[in-house]
Amino acid sequence: MLLSDDPDTTDLRAKVQRAWQEFHAALGKLLPTLPAGGQLRLVLDPTASGAGAADYEVTVTALLDGRIRAYAVGNASLPKEYQLDRTAVAELVALGWSPPGVEPDSGNRFGLTTNQIPALATVLTRTLRDIYGAPHPAFLRYEANDATGEPLSEVALGTARAGRAVKPPPPEPSAPTGPADPQLLRDQVRMVIAGMQHLSPEQLTADPDGDIGIRAGTAMVFVTVRDNPPLVDVRSPVLTGVTPSEQLYERLSELTNRMPVGRLYYVRDTVWASVPVFGRDFRPSHLVLAIHVMTGLADELDDRLQQEFGGRRFFADDDHHRPEAPGTGMYL
Repeated sequence: MLLSDDPDTTDLRAKVQRAWQEFHAALGKLLPTLPAGGQLRLVLDPTASGAGAADYEVTVTALLDGRIRAYAVGNASLPKEYQLDRTAVAELVALGWSPPGVEPDSGNRFGLTTNQIPALATVLTRTLRDIYGAPHPAFLRYEANDATGEPLSEVALGTARAGRAVKPPPPEPSAPTGPADPQLLRDQVRMVIAGMQHLSPEQLTADPDGDIGIRAGTAMVFVTVRDNPPLVDVRSPVLTGVTPSEQLYERLSELTNRMPVGRLYYVRDTVWASVPVFGRDFRPSHLVLAIHVMTGLADELDDRLQQEFGGRRFFADDDHHRPEAPGTGMYL
């Protein structure tokens, strides 16, 4: 979750709960359709969840007799700092998982074999959410294949992301000295954003200041590359036309303190949200995470803060185009 637990985040908690319900329902529909020998793999994205080198995953295989066998990663395959404690292991067993080595071919993994598909969907969802700590289905990657390894078409699991659920590549070597190459950094940023939007880098458009805009509901997110120090600023003008007040500054400070990354601040009648990404030793996965955080955060906060302090959102509900006035220049 983007903000900590308090009464003001009830709406966000409800959205997260609905997302898990949708994921659970989609999983319950998919499992009975897996062909014999077909496999589903679900992995908590370590770059998005902050799990480092930990590879929290469950795999599901449809057996020839109509049953389904599932495996869940155990401590032997996890770095020491990310291993499950005794309580988590006990909860896995309580959910129905057999200890490592009990189920056929389980090796160091927990395993279970069942024909109770609805119950299995619940077990898998709770394992990923409650035991492995996935904060939202969007932090999951999945791939579903038939017995030959060919991808199954038209498979969707709510907001979980389809694609090869593989471990992140080893970190790229950092520059030993000196600032990041500004043009190389800009090129890398464009490639990341283009990939997220399923475009080529040449298809991206930027405003006269070089900022790349990404719409997020009624909010707009700008990605700005700065040279000194080398930095990628993922930011959003959450509200404009806001009158400053002591209550506003206190509210922004309170919300910033509850954000895991980034900050909220007020400049010239505009409330901004910002999540920075270091340009030196740049990691594409860090930018992807910052954009995911900001797009969700900005679209949530513009509604909430507008109710408290007035002002204008970047987009009206029925506006699908960037407004001509006031232009971006007033924000930057």
